[in-house]
Amino acid sequence: MRTTPLRRELIVLRLVSVGLLLGGLAGCGKSGGGSGTASGGGSGTASGGGSGTASGGTSGDASASGGSPAAGSGGLVGSGGVPGTGGMGVASTGGRPGARGGNSGTGGAVSGVGGGVVDAGAGTDAAPGTPCTVGAWPAADPTVAGPFATMMESNVGPAAGVGADGGPAVAFTMFRPKDLGQGGLCHPVVTWGNGTGANPTLYKVLLNQLASHGFVVIASDSPNVSMGDPPPMVAGVTWVLAQNDDPTSELYQRIDTTHVGATGHSQGGFATTTAGGDSHITTIAALCGASNQRNLHGPAMLYCGGMDTTVPCSTIQNTFNSISNQPVMLAEFLAADHASWVTFRGTTPSPVEAAVTAWMRVHLMGDTALRSWFYGPSCKLCTDTAWSVMQKMMDQ
Repeated sequence: MRTTPLRRELIVLRLVSVGLLLGGLAGCGKSGGGSGTASGGGSGTASGGGSGTASGGTSGDASASGGSPAAGSGGLVGSGGVPGTGGMGVASTGGRPGARGGNSGTGGAVSGVGGGVVDAGAGTDAAPGTPCTVGAWPAADPTVAGPFATMMESNVGPAAGVGADGGPAVAFTMFRPKDLGQGGLCHPVVTWGNGTGANPTLYKVLLNQLASHGFVVIASDSPNVSMGDPPPMVAGVTWVLAQNDDPTSELYQRIDTTHVGATGHSQGGFATTTAGGDSHITTIAALCGASNQRNLHGPAMLYCGGMDTTVPCSTIQNTFNSISNQPVMLAEFLAADHASWVTFRGTTPSPVEAAVTAWMRVHLMGDTALRSWFYGPSCKLCTDTAWSVMQKMMDQ
């Protein structure tokens, strides 16, 4: 019988599960799906190879001999073109200026992503040279795109972590609002961590969704985000905060340096809980991967898929049980496996991606209208039969 790419992916994911139990280090598969952009063509996907594991700190009681590995992503999918309307159009391939982070020249493509309306409804736009204002943001619907037109910038920031096959450190991809002065409010930061062997463009629907709501998302290009000193998810935050003080940067005086979140998938979920120990990070949303972290500086959402056999919910619950000093939610989406919650086609975020957007809006933007999604015994996720939820310190 011919082995299809999907079957190969499932085989690799089963091997990953074994690796988690043994606490060993497994190799990671290569992506087989190429990516491409088209200014007007229809969208499509190409199936990629499944990914394996890389070591990534402890994960509760799964191993007694040296820390469990971080789990790999559930397969890589390359885009075969993006929608013509509100889609991605490459605007430049010559690289960002060196002043943005010393990454001029090769690979610095700047792409427009998505559409979005022009009015953020947040107040008076900040004129060039005028500092932004830290404050609560207007309410918005996390299930749809936010009020900002967005852009994606490749090869920005410092080299951090490791590249493919343990190669040289790599830079970052940034998803952000095109007009950072729109509405006049300072933009919170979200740092993203990929699953093993993956890259930020695999998760572009979620990351662009966050950017459309006003977040500046800094996403490491490393396929093994648990590796590196400092960890790349922390290095990305450090760089963005420094750009806020750099008059030559487009981020100058546009960043809310007091509200920073971390989120990531699989190995990136393990790396998210590790990054949560950094004093700048005020909330986390770890997706399909989490390790014990007792030094969090704000609320935590731990997500798992009810059908996930790669990093089962019991593993994530170990982390939930270990957190006692911050509000924490364990949110299980019953019908999802390790990666089926990721939107690979189209632009509409999945229920999990909408929940991540809502979580970040509540804790980084002060969107109190969405607080009822998570807090209280009758919260939105608590009463939705698609979810199974556990809470601590989240009564109100």
